[in-house]
Amino acid sequence: MNTIPAYSGARISGCWTLRSDGSGGGEGSLDRLLPSVILGLSPRKRTTSQCKSEPPLLRTSKRTIYTAGRPPWYNEHGAQSKEAFVIGLCGGSASGKTTVARKIIEALDVPWVVLLSMDSFYKVLSPEEQLLAARNDYNFDHPDAFDFDLLTHTLRKLKQGKSVKIPVYDFTTHGRQKEWKTVYGASVIIFEGIMSFADKALLQLLDMKIFVETDSDIRLVRRLRRDITERGRDIEGVIKQYNKFVKPAFEQYIEPTMRLADLVVPRGGGNMVAIDLIVQHVHSQLEERKLRWDMAALASAHQAQPLPQTLSVLESTPQVRGMHTIIRNKETSRDEFIFYSKRLMRLLIERALSFLPSQVHIVQTPQGEDYEGRSFHGKRITGVSILRAGETMEPALRAVCKDVRIGKILIQTNQDTGEPELHYLRLPKDISEDHVILMDCTVSTGAAAMMAVRVLLDHDVQEDKILLVSLLMAEMGVHSVAYAFPQVKIITTAVDKKVNDVFHIIPGIGNFGDRYFGTDAPPDWSDEDLDEPSY
Repeated sequence: MNTIPAYSGARISGCWTLRSDGSGGGEGSLDRLLPSVILGLSPRKRTTSQCKSEPPLLRTSKRTIYTAGRPPWYNEHGAQSKEAFVIGLCGGSASGKTTVARKIIEALDVPWVVLLSMDSFYKVLSPEEQLLAARNDYNFDHPDAFDFDLLTHTLRKLKQGKSVKIPVYDFTTHGRQKEWKTVYGASVIIFEGIMSFADKALLQLLDMKIFVETDSDIRLVRRLRRDITERGRDIEGVIKQYNKFVKPAFEQYIEPTMRLADLVVPRGGGNMVAIDLIVQHVHSQLEERKLRWDMAALASAHQAQPLPQTLSVLESTPQVRGMHTIIRNKETSRDEFIFYSKRLMRLLIERALSFLPSQVHIVQTPQGEDYEGRSFHGKRITGVSILRAGETMEPALRAVCKDVRIGKILIQTNQDTGEPELHYLRLPKDISEDHVILMDCTVSTGAAAMMAVRVLLDHDVQEDKILLVSLLMAEMGVHSVAYAFPQVKIITTAVDKKVNDVFHIIPGIGNFGDRYFGTDAPPDWSDEDLDEPSY
């Protein structure tokens, strides 16, 4: 990586920098720091670990920062175009790593950040190890206490933009809870823990490595305050534990990894000069990785091209044409708009279901005769709506698919950049095995639909198992989605040829969400802006 310019052994801007070439003496000098096992360290008083990406909002003194979601992380081909920037924070217990992480986030002014803690990756203890822990003879500060294989796998997937599940460790049972936390999407990942630098494979995933150096006396005082006030322990017990287990573990396993850091931050979160230097470097790295969407280029990329074979348009019967006449008419009342939209949605969903795989299914009729029919050939059908307007299609899907599971994705347009941004998602468990019907009422440029498909792919849904259904699409949106994801089936009731300079579908249907829900939008909003957040 490109490290912060520094002079070895010289103090610069309040920080001690250890190296300027990013090598740290070469990778070959670092093996897993796993010498002999040291027994010790009493069990924690808290009951469960907390993945620091929860809750989805991180409130600082200046603003609210989303810890889930992000702007586009893929190119016009639908492929991954950039990875998240990963900052590794290492340091002794109570050195102030979390404080430094929060100060970095607040100063970065980056809206999409995930905080990941090593506390979530303690190993599940065997019965023998649980007996040791009960006698305060199990060392939780030893590298062997952590599941580095799972940790490395999880961080690698998260960096690549994949959905990951984070274990929730129960310090009472020394096992993992049944329910894991799902984390997905970030521009920046901050990973902190006492053993953040203690594994070679893990180190290779870190774009920037920071060691938080705090005087041992200060760390001891912090531990005393925390363990006495929060965990109900006595002073003598805390000091005994520190001297017997924590201090030796720091000297043997944690302090030696300081040489691997790109930057050492003395005094922790109080060293704002060091934090400013870190933020400057991260900003420069993010600028180099920035993906710039060009909507004009996207609009002109597929002009004069025939519509793709993956597109299926509902037959324009007099009934379908008549319903379009009603819902496109600006004078249509809200009640009539909703009624005829629902009729079209039902026809659209029925049409989409015909593209699902089926197999021969023989049943016996009440007359005792065999009937050769068809049945769905797959594990499950799941519907995913792109909020807000896509949610209006859920009743039609539920009406024809009994007990169908429903997920939701919120994508909104950034008014400054014009880019779609992923703000929220809630997907059913094990969606990777399902056939997914992705629902949005209108698609103009296809940007939001592309993002939604990318989200499903990042959750390991197979591309050929995704069906995109929409009441109305522009040719531009059809081409964009089909070009990026050629195996996705696209089903709609109509395709309009044009979008205008603000990406309204022409002749179009207006802002579907506002007409359906009875809300008003400013005249400069597009068909799929903010409350109707689908390009």
